[in-house]
Amino acid sequence: MHSKTDFYIDGGWVKAHSNQTLPVINPTTEEAIETISLGDEVDLNLAVAAAKKAQTAWAETPVAERKASLERLLEIYKSKMNDMAEAISSEMGAPISLAQTAQAGAGYGHLRQTIKTLETFDFVSQVTKKDGVDNVFHEAVGVVGLITPWNWPMNQVMLKVAPALAAGCSVVLKPSEIAPLSSMLLAEMIDEAGFPNGVFNLVNGDGAGVGTWLTKHPDVAAISFTGSTRAGRLIMQSASEHVKPICLELGGKGANIIFADADEKAVGRGVRQCFLNSGQSCNAPTRMLVEESMYETAVEQAQEMAKKTMVGLAQEEGRHIGPVASAVQYEKIQELIKLGVAQGAKLVCGGEGRPDGFDKGYFVKPTVFADVTPEMEIFKEEIFGPVLSIIPFKDQDHAIELANDTPYGLTNYVQTSDIDRARLLARKLKSGMVEVNGQMLSPASPFGGVGLSGIGREGGVWGLEEFLYAKAVSGI
Repeated sequence: MHSKTDFYIDGGWVKAHSNQTLPVINPTTEEAIETISLGDEVDLNLAVAAAKKAQTAWAETPVAERKASLERLLEIYKSKMNDMAEAISSEMGAPISLAQTAQAGAGYGHLRQTIKTLETFDFVSQVTKKDGVDNVFHEAVGVVGLITPWNWPMNQVMLKVAPALAAGCSVVLKPSEIAPLSSMLLAEMIDEAGFPNGVFNLVNGDGAGVGTWLTKHPDVAAISFTGSTRAGRLIMQSASEHVKPICLELGGKGANIIFADADEKAVGRGVRQCFLNSGQSCNAPTRMLVEESMYETAVEQAQEMAKKTMVGLAQEEGRHIGPVASAVQYEKIQELIKLGVAQGAKLVCGGEGRPDGFDKGYFVKPTVFADVTPEMEIFKEEIFGPVLSIIPFKDQDHAIELANDTPYGLTNYVQTSDIDRARLLARKLKSGMVEVNGQMLSPASPFGGVGLSGIGREGGVWGLEEFLYAKAVSGI
């Protein structure tokens, strides 16, 4: 068994060159559960060199063989789903039931969807012209650097790793140093699946070190990053030196627009979705916009749902929410809750401090604010915790204005029985995704945003195309 301070490079676990280490903290107990190495530039260069050496042969491997490798990985992943769930639960605090279904399950689902996409994707297409056709070859972009976050570890890792490998790209992955254990388990699975040496490499590290070196490396052809908008800006700057393509999935401040004709479960559904994963989702509907005629009722319903939301230990089964992932995140949420009160929002439920019965762990009270206005920080800033802001709107145009009053644009939500109105709002809302009446988007749909929510798309055909470039060829 390899040490957690090792990195996976060129088909095997190797000792880190760096001697800098970092404890992995269980957010439920605030205790260290593992120690990882934080790689240095030598470690990163070794990983990129291995990926570069493997790149040509992997890109030229027949699609059927790449697909077979992914199918072997899928079977191994399925057999070790519980191990993956336990790793995620311990490293970032997802309750084990959520970790088994949504967290580990998302990784499985995205891998399976990538395989389905590969079955029908045409790597050679044609453009008709007057005297025949031009061919368009869709070719692997080259070595890709993948940088992933801690909030949905396998969801985001697999959204990048699976299509990159399917496209014929070799990979260097830098998972979040806060939640690296799930990615290290995935590396073990990839090794067991028998991918060629150097096709997949993993180096742990922080953003300022390994993340920056990976982004700037001249032999890395493209970067895919999920994380904060602040870090996304820095990655754009670093990648610009070599004019390399980037895919950025960044923050969000989703609006959930609830009209008076919405179904009776709309408010409760919105609260649950906001609090899912302890509010640590970039696409969470954190701003609930409610038509004035039902506003007071909606506030009462949200209060009731928040009070019913149980907080519990990550290792316990159930539908409760767990801690947030780190001390830094906990303190940020506490400061924003305090600021919400100071700026005049009405605290309906929750508030500062840990829930009753918890004297340790990064647990946050399920919190609801009403009478929130666009000038308040809790309306503007991505909180990334179980904190909901409720805002009244007068009419349809006012709802659209409030929803679009944000530099973010990831996911918005519409609740109404008027389908024509829902279609109109879907056009008017400035976001990469719109979910209507609780209907979740398919894994085959494009996932991504506009504005400060990023550029590029993940999932389905769009996710595969992020790792390909189109080469136009005439005369053959």
